[in-house]
Amino acid sequence: MTTPTLDIHLTADDLAAALRADVLRGLTAEPKWLPPKWFYDARGSELFERITELPEYYPTRTERALLGRVAPEIARAAPDTEVLVELGSGSSEKTRLLLSALSEGALKTYVPQDVSVTALTAAATQIAVEFPRIAVHGVVSDFTDTLHALPRGGRRMIAFLGGTLGNLTPGERAEFLAGVHEVLEPGESLLLGAGLVVGPEILVPAYDDAAGVTAEFNRNVLHVLNARLGADFEPERFAHLALWDPVNEWIEMRLTATADLTAHISALDLTVEFAAGEQLRTEISAKFRLSGLATELAAAGFTPHRNWTDPDARFALALAHRA
Repeated sequence: MTTPTLDIHLTADDLAAALRADVLRGLTAEPKWLPPKWFYDARGSELFERITELPEYYPTRTERALLGRVAPEIARAAPDTEVLVELGSGSSEKTRLLLSALSEGALKTYVPQDVSVTALTAAATQIAVEFPRIAVHGVVSDFTDTLHALPRGGRRMIAFLGGTLGNLTPGERAEFLAGVHEVLEPGESLLLGAGLVVGPEILVPAYDDAAGVTAEFNRNVLHVLNARLGADFEPERFAHLALWDPVNEWIEMRLTATADLTAHISALDLTVEFAAGEQLRTEISAKFRLSGLATELAAAGFTPHRNWTDPDARFALALAHRA
């Protein structure tokens, strides 16, 4: 086993500055919004793990089962892959299926990327134990603006799993995919995990479960602001709402003020007022059609190669090559 290495391109000070900038921009906008990445402190991560185990929340288990079935086919479609880069790797739990398949071929190095030093260190150490012949090179960064920090050398496949692509607006997706295309070399690959458009009777409960875990996860962003920015939000005074937008074909998660409310954010010297019924958007989760996904990839300069879907056509893995 080789000892994992870690490159740090994002410090605690960087994260704090990004949080302040996002909160100032989002809470002074009309309508108000916050980026979903700020759900994830330790409590938020724990709540999300609970969400993935709920009967209503199908995306994680569906993607895992799909990856387990088709990972060997993905490996055969990119047989020269020497380096697997995973954006937003987290615990790297699902990735083990892909690593197992690719390690039968040319794979030499795994590069997990995440914003959390703690999560990345734990995952990198465990992967190094489980796959002793693969070098592990972790990168602490934010995938939205530090793609240039990814190591080069060896034929690479970038994996972006979990449906996280759907958290980006169409303009943000175009910018992100173009950025990935820019850092890849001709012949290298991109593997995307994407939720597909299904009926709202399936989608909405996945983001509004009967046990209320998603509601607590949604309100957790206010706990994060209280802890990190000295805010005085009362999260229990905000109601969770999940809506399907049929025009944009995405789920929106919102927090609705249950009364006229005022919150002060000490770190920003900012006072924010909410009218009763006013909504704060905390997440979009776009769902895709295979034709639309192929169009977005082609617009970014990729050549779509193949899609795999689960039997119920709820989730897709899309492999494309950098032209």
